[in-house]
Amino acid sequence: MSKAVKNLLKAQQFAMSIRPKVGGFPYLAEALRRAGITQNIWNLPSCQSIYLTEYGPVVNQGMPLVKTTIDIPPFDREALIKALRIDQAGQSTFPEFLKASWEAGVVSYTVDFEKRVVVYYGVLGESYAENYPVVEFE
Repeated sequence: MSKAVKNLLKAQQFAMSIRPKVGGFPYLAEALRRAGITQNIWNLPSCQSIYLTEYGPVVNQGMPLVKTTIDIPPFDREALIKALRIDQAGQSTFPEFLKASWEAGVVSYTVDFEKRVVVYYGVLGESYAENYPVVEFE
């Protein structure tokens, strides 16, 4: 296992141990930022997640949301914002959030841990950006 993979897994494990159920994403993001991870690029519906880290890039392949040829949903900003608010309130699991994002037409999103912003993209170039708050922990 490479140093990049070990570092990422350690940071994720730490983040999961401190993050609250409600509003937990900023804690995960800050733990990753402090561990030298600069970006996280998600591709939907494949659920492929790429991390850019100070030790090198890392990829994680999650369970795809679709298993056949289907139409891509149109980008629906309001449905995406609804999915975000439900997730931020702790009322959905991460897989449920990914599914709702895909159903809102999101084909990828990028988390910039330095700028503390997440940008969600539709297949035709549509986008929605949302900043997340700074959090402190020991």
